[in-house]
Amino acid sequence: MQEVIRVERLTKSYGRLLAANNISFSVMPGMVFGLLGANGAGKSTVIECVLGTKRMDGGRVSILGMNPLAHRKKLFEKVGVQFQESNYQDQITVGELCKVTASLYQRPADPNELLKRFGIAGKQKNLVRELSGGQRQRLFIVLALIPDPKVVFLDELTTGLDAKARREVWNILSGLKKKGLTI
Repeated sequence: MQEVIRVERLTKSYGRLLAANNISFSVMPGMVFGLLGANGAGKSTVIECVLGTKRMDGGRVSILGMNPLAHRKKLFEKVGVQFQESNYQDQITVGELCKVTASLYQRPADPNELLKRFGIAGKQKNLVRELSGGQRQRLFIVLALIPDPKVVFLDELTTGLDAKARREVWNILSGLKKKGLTI
């Protein structure tokens, strides 16, 4: 069984600050893998380097057997991402954002079904900025799942969610894991 994600000796510095020092790990298909650490420990930096959205200083990374820098377009048809901080236009509705996101992919998942599954189907006509923190966070997870990915990266996915919503999100993701999604 081939690894979905392979990271070898990843390093990243910001000037003198060493944010990631010789990080190595691998993630197998259908696995839920988490990076744990204190605020400012470099978890988001590692994710950004793995995805190729931030250049690492050293090491090697592959996702689904592809280099994220060399195969960006092909890779992002198969990868969903929810970054720790996301900003969208002030005047876009939830429904419009989902529709635009789905238009970027050849075979997207049904955004309406995802919105329903995450309990925010009734918010389609609302502007994204009108959503509560927890609703916004669930929307960002929906957006990460619209590509119908083989692997999804979720950075601080439960931020802003109350205990009940957190359990609901984990139950949904557990069901997706059972269907083979790597998280």
